[in-house]
Amino acid sequence: MSTEQDLTAKFWKSLNSDMTIMVGLSGVDQGHMRPLTAQIEDDRSPIWFFTAIGNKLVEGINGGSSRAIAAYAAKDHDLFATIHGNLRIDMDRDTIERLWNPFIAAWYKGGKDDPSLVLLRFDADEGEIWLNESSVFAGLKMLLGRNPRDDYKDKVAEVNLG
Repeated sequence: MSTEQDLTAKFWKSLNSDMTIMVGLSGVDQGHMRPLTAQIEDDRSPIWFFTAIGNKLVEGINGGSSRAIAAYAAKDHDLFATIHGNLRIDMDRDTIERLWNPFIAAWYKGGKDDPSLVLLRFDADEGEIWLNESSVFAGLKMLLGRNPRDDYKDKVAEVNLG
């Protein structure tokens, strides 16, 4: 049986491993989410993204912060999630220093001082996580008359990520 805490831990572990998540602003440019590479510290919110001034998300953030939604699918499709929270530009130099790595550096000719560099902070507050453990074993159980909904109920949860 999976608990909300177990599903939340699996989500952070999976996102920390795969790192790619689709992010969009709520109510703005509907249907146009952007793939971003997530930077996570201590398996919890906030989620950080390096991007550039021309990114539609950056352009859509007006002043402070904007409500945002993110959609995540693990590479092996064993976990899915939707996340809601606030997205804002946060050019904190200490955070940039801490998160900077060779992969990020490859995108910015001017390094940490590149004029196009933008660091986004996504403060996740709530989400829904689905664990997909479909397998041959699950199919066999169904053939033997077990209702798949009985197993599914423990593999989805609305969670607090804040």
